[in-house]
Amino acid sequence: MRLIGFAVVLAVSLCLAALAAGAEQPGKVPRIGILSNVPPTDPEGARLWGAFIQGLRDLGYVEGRNITIEHRSSEGKFERLPDLAAELVRLKVDVIVAPASQNVLAAKQATRTIPIVMANSLDPVGTGLVSNLARPGGNVTGLSGPSLETVGKQLELLKEIVPRVSRVAVLGNPTNQMYPLWLGEVKVAAQSLGVQLQVLEARGPDDFERAFAAMTRERAGALFVLGDAMFLLHRTPIAALTAKHRLPAMYPTREFVDAGGLMVYGPSLRDNFRRAATYVDKILRGAKPADLPVEQPTKFELVINLKTAKALGLTIPPSVLGRADQVIE
Repeated sequence: MRLIGFAVVLAVSLCLAALAAGAEQPGKVPRIGILSNVPPTDPEGARLWGAFIQGLRDLGYVEGRNITIEHRSSEGKFERLPDLAAELVRLKVDVIVAPASQNVLAAKQATRTIPIVMANSLDPVGTGLVSNLARPGGNVTGLSGPSLETVGKQLELLKEIVPRVSRVAVLGNPTNQMYPLWLGEVKVAAQSLGVQLQVLEARGPDDFERAFAAMTRERAGALFVLGDAMFLLHRTPIAALTAKHRLPAMYPTREFVDAGGLMVYGPSLRDNFRRAATYVDKILRGAKPADLPVEQPTKFELVINLKTAKALGLTIPPSVLGRADQVIE
């Protein structure tokens, strides 16, 4: 009987200990940090990060229920990224999601332990973000953006729709880490296509009018816009100035075409952001970033805005139209 009584007391004690431990250590809700350039209040920022949030929902994560999200945006001012990354580290987030190379670099410089998921980082090996694509090493993994060779393909397409163009203006942001690499690829492609380049720099929206005035003075026949978060944030005035100066233009992402731009060729940013959620899920379930291979874009879209083409008096060749994934009319 004494043994039975002892067993009962022991069982009750263990149950009470378990309940006490449970009260002291409630289930932790994962916290995801977002280090972006385009704020969620921006319509396209809402669509891009909305795609990421939807990707999380598809995997069973609901903000406010089983995850929390801390969103910090540089609003296109790259110099703010280090401070914003440090803030996310101080908040002890479980994962940091960063869209572009400069964001990932800022996050990596702020922490070597918190996992970082890239949503659209160009040339992550060349920029030193990961050791290699198959086994990234360190605390960074995710999705890469288009390869540098894509820039050459974009210029080829622009030349196809404006076959007689001899001078193309290139608009870039020199504060972007990828700017010299992209510019180098455009120069190589231009040489093979027999096209002269007029390189113009814009560090902020105040530089746009000056850049477009220079294009007019030098009689540029078309415009090539390099990828940049600040440009994405101000895509509507860029598209409007391009229309005002009647320049056929190739843009880095389809968001510019949605804003009235003529044409884009490249991977889908929204798809990349949605797929980034799968990396967050794997990491929250215990996977190590060092062991998760970096995904490269597999689907590229050619999107053409025929309404803009018509306003420019431009006829898109059937050979190009036939390759378009989407035509906006």
